Amino acid sequence: MTEPAITPDLIAAHGLKSDEYARILEIIGREPSFTELGIFSAMWNEHCSYKSSKKWLRTLPTTGPQVICGPGENAGVVDIGDGPDGKKLALIFKMESHNHPSYIEPHQGAATGVGGILRDVFTMGARPIAAMNALSFGLPGHPKTAHIVKGVVEGIGSYGNCFGVPNVGGEVRFHASYNGNCLVNAFAAGLADADSIFYSAASGVGMPVVYLGAKTGRDGVGGATMASAEFDDTIEDKRPTVQVGDPFTEKRLMEATLELMRTGAVISIQDMGAAGLTCSAVEMGDKGGLGIRLQLDDVPQREPDMTAYEMMLSESQERMLMVLHPEKEAVARAVFEKWDLDFAIVGETIPEDRFLILHGNDTVADLPLSKLSSEAPEYDRPWVETPPAADMLPVPQVDPLDALKALIASPNYAHKAWVWEQYDHMVMGDTVRAPGLGAGVVRVHGTDKAIAFTSDVTPRYVRANPVEGGKQAVAEAFRNLCAVGARPLATTDNMNFGNPEKPEIMGQFVGAIKGIGEAVSALNMPIVSGNVSLYNETDGVAILPTPTIGAVGLITHPDQIIGTDIRKNHVALVLGKTTGHLGQSALLSVHSNSCEGDAPPVDLALEKAHGDFIRAHHAHISACTDLGDGGLALAAFELAETTGIGITLDASDTPTLFGEDQARYLIACTSDQAETLITEAARSGLSLSIVGKFGGPDVSFGGASALLDDLSTLYRTTFGNTFA
Repeated sequence: MTEPAITPDLIAAHGLKSDEYARILEIIGREPSFTELGIFSAMWNEHCSYKSSKKWLRTLPTTGPQVICGPGENAGVVDIGDGPDGKKLALIFKMESHNHPSYIEPHQGAATGVGGILRDVFTMGARPIAAMNALSFGLPGHPKTAHIVKGVVEGIGSYGNCFGVPNVGGEVRFHASYNGNCLVNAFAAGLADADSIFYSAASGVGMPVVYLGAKTGRDGVGGATMASAEFDDTIEDKRPTVQVGDPFTEKRLMEATLELMRTGAVISIQDMGAAGLTCSAVEMGDKGGLGIRLQLDDVPQREPDMTAYEMMLSESQERMLMVLHPEKEAVARAVFEKWDLDFAIVGETIPEDRFLILHGNDTVADLPLSKLSSEAPEYDRPWVETPPAADMLPVPQVDPLDALKALIASPNYAHKAWVWEQYDHMVMGDTVRAPGLGAGVVRVHGTDKAIAFTSDVTPRYVRANPVEGGKQAVAEAFRNLCAVGARPLATTDNMNFGNPEKPEIMGQFVGAIKGIGEAVSALNMPIVSGNVSLYNETDGVAILPTPTIGAVGLITHPDQIIGTDIRKNHVALVLGKTTGHLGQSALLSVHSNSCEGDAPPVDLALEKAHGDFIRAHHAHISACTDLGDGGLALAAFELAETTGIGITLDASDTPTLFGEDQARYLIACTSDQAETLITEAARSGLSLSIVGKFGGPDVSFGGASALLDDLSTLYRTTFGNTFA
């Protein structure tokens, strides 16, 4: 087959700038072949190389005594203490985006996002125990939104349910900025023995490079490059770049991979994700300081007459690449044959710094391997700070109960059971706290331990003030973990932004990174893994800056878990001072359709002190939630609605009820427990005050009342009525 000529249009279609192509010519001293152009395009695009973000990602705190492995591998690894057999246990987790594919083909885009993040986890030797997802959609009334919501939720549910991993949390939001570019951020976590973790750096010369899993097809060719581009009116042309997933094959692949690892055959192993065979081979070789030779005729193929270009850039799902101890070939092959999966030696490691690709009798690529990965372009993009927002706002004149009804009748704040009831959150039998209110909690089987999971960000805060918004995303994740009794351990980030070539967008990214870095340092929650997704815009309209924070926390004994055991006559208390910050609040957004004001300031020392207080006094707390969107009013309603017991709040003014001051928790407990907590808080110099009482059939704000049952019906039917 004759390869196309390398033209400026072809170079541009591969997402390469003219100066980047000039750099390629300088590196290899000649014009690249078509396959080589595709390889450079895949490895140097934003999605794989992080060329606009590396400079700033390096500033994030990534180490700590709990960290076994930080960023750079398939997922991050933290120590969670001893397991049931006395061996040290590790939690392996990561969050990653599948935004562009999910907008083009919602079901398969979201499904393969789940599949990809699960492979990142079990590639390192961990059995997945939990999944989450953070979803951002356009306005409910937009013509495409309902189709995308249904497709994404079905895709997540179908893949995760068939694979058999509990989906225990996440978030769903709606905003006009996502009309042309939804966000699908997928999280997965798994458990492994700390001394049995597998990494991706190849070692040893002449070692077999082995292809594992499903066959290679043409689906997903060019997917990584597509994910590093803005959308325009040619979006439908990109549909073939979306992969197709098979969760049952993925389940077999996981079992085969974990069994393979127990044989001692694995030197290194890597998931075939973005850019498929190209990226996995290059990363393994580069990390090990070795070259790789591949013979493409040996690659298992499910379609006839595939070209070298297609095989190297296919993103067909459920595939892995391994460097094998050669003496273990027979036992390794037997494992994969038992699971009815392909096992093919497709190449070997070589001492030279070369990525040598053979197809038939032709050398279709011969490139310096290290130049493809660790020496990809790196940019210091120009950036400008986001202008400070005015924080003096008129207080909206609104009846508090009408304001609450407006919030719970909004898909942003209505009950999300319509979403998470499509996910299996009880599979494996270890889920302690299901989705619906705060962090999810999963037992570590065979021990007294449990792990808490949450994902958080408030994009309107980040748009108004990227530094404070970045801090707040981490602080809210910290609070959600503390509110269930978990000690926060570490974080993963998913940085979703628009076009970094625009200084104002790059300024949002830089500000958010600064805020996140400050917060994870102060709260001892280092970033151990993550993902950057840029160019999230359509026809020049960018999404809200959305740096999603996924966080994990450790519970060492079931007695530490704070539940939702609210009883009649329980006291409602707020830990933290309320000044009534309404800038960028949910109330303004929903009731007034306003995005005015500054983000609420985040006092990280106070966040830590309050979180430590909650965990230290968990025995005196029957239920707890952090105060975030919608302030005290929405938090109090949600706690009351969870148990069907009404609540009376003393306050009736809008700032106290709906202000979104940070570092606050709402606590439910007995009168005696409240007295103890108030005494302990005073001793620690913290503000803790009684704000109301649980009981009765109503929700009451300063004397005005509405039946909890009526509010609950509105709250629980809005989302389904909107999208069913």
